[in-house]
Amino acid sequence: MDGHSPEITQQLLEQLNNLVPEAFADGRLQVEALKRALGEEHVLEKNERYHLDWPGKSAAYKLLQAPSSATLRPQPDLSVNFDTAEHVFIEGENLEALKVLQKAYFGKVKLIYIDPPYNTGSDSFIYPDRFQESKADYLKRINELDDDGQLMREGFFRKNNKENGHYHSNWLNMMLPRLYLARNLLREDGVIFVSIDDNEVHNLRCVMNEIFGEENFVGSVIWKNVTDNNPSNISTEHESIIVYARSKPDLEGVWQSKLSDIKDILVEIGKKLTSQFKNQDELQAEFSRWFRENKYQLGPLDRYKYIDKDGVYTGSQSVHNPGKEGYRYDVLHATTRKPCKQPLMGYRFPQSTMNKLLEEGKILFGDDHKKIIELKVYAKDYVEKLSSVIELDGRTGAYDLKELFPEQNKIFTNPKPVRLLSHFISFVVEKNDLVLDFFSGSATTAQAILTLNTQDEGKRKFILVQLPEFTLNAEYPTIADIARERIRRVIQKIHNEADLASPAPDNLGFKSFVLAPSNFKQWRGDDIETAEQLAKQLELFVQSEKEGADIDDILYELLLKAGFPLTTPLERLSLEGATVWRVNNGELLFVLEAFNLAMIAPLLGLSPKEILCLDSVFQGSDELKTNLDLQCRDARIRFTCV
Repeated sequence: MDGHSPEITQQLLEQLNNLVPEAFADGRLQVEALKRALGEEHVLEKNERYHLDWPGKSAAYKLLQAPSSATLRPQPDLSVNFDTAEHVFIEGENLEALKVLQKAYFGKVKLIYIDPPYNTGSDSFIYPDRFQESKADYLKRINELDDDGQLMREGFFRKNNKENGHYHSNWLNMMLPRLYLARNLLREDGVIFVSIDDNEVHNLRCVMNEIFGEENFVGSVIWKNVTDNNPSNISTEHESIIVYARSKPDLEGVWQSKLSDIKDILVEIGKKLTSQFKNQDELQAEFSRWFRENKYQLGPLDRYKYIDKDGVYTGSQSVHNPGKEGYRYDVLHATTRKPCKQPLMGYRFPQSTMNKLLEEGKILFGDDHKKIIELKVYAKDYVEKLSSVIELDGRTGAYDLKELFPEQNKIFTNPKPVRLLSHFISFVVEKNDLVLDFFSGSATTAQAILTLNTQDEGKRKFILVQLPEFTLNAEYPTIADIARERIRRVIQKIHNEADLASPAPDNLGFKSFVLAPSNFKQWRGDDIETAEQLAKQLELFVQSEKEGADIDDILYELLLKAGFPLTTPLERLSLEGATVWRVNNGELLFVLEAFNLAMIAPLLGLSPKEILCLDSVFQGSDELKTNLDLQCRDARIRFTCV
């Protein structure tokens, strides 16, 4: 625990050394030996190769590799049910936040969704990366935070106009390090969805090919979100969502979703009508009337035009065997009693299965035997596919916010619709998975997760990151303020709508954190030139934590840097008059405020794997610290002092 985020370059070298040890000599990578191991006997003439290059790319990689000593400061007063909540909201610059999250969340995220700046030429780049500065200057600047943990405001915002010679380069330099760190956080079966428009979609594909590998491109979704009535050469009525996998071979074979708003409507109208009409002819007539009036709104379910006592249904032609010869047998027509016409390649299931379907009334016949039979498929069993084209009015995102903030005229510009994000999430994310959005905006992702959890009793969790970008709203001065308030109102709405039949989920709430400087002093070795300066620096480090550092802030910093998620269960214990924190049901113990000899026996009696203490709790007593260290060794408990 050196107080910094993991060294990305060192991790890569260690992985490469494990895979290709013959490419290393004296612990250093030998590029020519690596090429030889990969079968590249000759270097391409003039080093020509296919790749995307741009001004500042090397500096962007250096920015990515610069470790961070920052931490996340808990904000219980801005949270809901802080102690038990499993969702996380982080206010702060997202590149640093991603670095801070690396150790605790490496390989744990199932889905990342981001809606980054589209680089239209009129939007602000609110991410203050300065690619002309040195790594040392960056590290110095990024740690210059005020007492509230906010990045210094001066020079924080900048425009990226199309007249700028580095118009595309600036955007790529902003995206590259963030996408790289995001990939680290994905599980092997994880995926990332990135919203974008035509301004940068081509560059986004190229940079994601470089980071994720072209072989891990899953596909593009076209979102038709507007009708453009303005005269032009081509009316732009869509945006794109680019999808990449951490490892495409590890993805599920098929993405399907049982969640559909339209399906729910059909199921409800079916229940309503079957309770009112017991006669089949009257039931079908009433549903047919409703169907004619609403068919244009049913989208992919506009074939569900029949109803019986079990609900709304349609006929599916999926009795045929696709691609190869299937089963051959006769199915007699219910009226003519003659064999029905067989599918071209035969039936896809054996006759015993067909007989069972006939007995259950799940086969539909045509007017006569000349028509191929169909399967009866109920709306309640409908499973949706993730189509590459989605049509959804983009204005519904603003309607979602207006419903939550009726007193506000326009609280946020161009929010994504909850329905759009819920749609993606329902295909990819299982009930206990983790979702990350580090361009959170107004927190649409949070509302989508919370809403889905209420629909299927899921326990999906989110981490959101949002920069405190200024607004013109006096009540909510920053976008981070808007996002937090939106989450609060969604939680309250769920509570208000809950009843005994459908109680509110037990994981409602969120922990709010703000990006902040470390609670520990940082060694400034580069500033030491004399023995006197060295002595002064050593004197400062008699106590590792900064004067006045809050214990809860220290607790969460050590939790993260020890590799534990922010929602790890914490329990306060009192041992011999001092407070001890038990982490993750006893896996780790934190001693942060005081220590005495009488605490050793009860500490060891808790049988942790590790005990971590601040050096200051021993109050300068090396004997007391050594005593604890020796007894931990005897008990095979790891002892760490910071």
